Amino acid sequence: MKIEITDLTFKCIIGILDFERVKKQKVVINISFEYEYKKDYFIDYSEVSNLVKTIMKKKKFLLLEDALLIIQKKLNKTYKITKLKIKISNPDILKDCIVSLSC
Repeated sequence: MKIEITDLTFKCIIGILDFERVKKQKVVINISFEYEYKKDYFIDYSEVSNLVKTIMKKKKFLLLEDALLIIQKKLNKTYKITKLKIKISNPDILKDCIVSLSC
């Protein structure tokens, strides 16, 4: 099975500049991964979404890179998944583009 969580959007503290440490910014996260579905084992995508939001809001990352690596590590540790892909976007930090990181 493949789960895709697209455009998970919320606000959190992220960034290294002074104003980024006090004002929440919008982030957009896309996640996809595969897992082996069994009658007695499935992955609750709402749980995955809430876990990612909780990590982002609690940690208040300085860098998107750090956020990406921590989320990747936590999802791999928590669930039996393969082919994990994560993309974190900060759509409002620059006026003329959307900045994203992915792995």
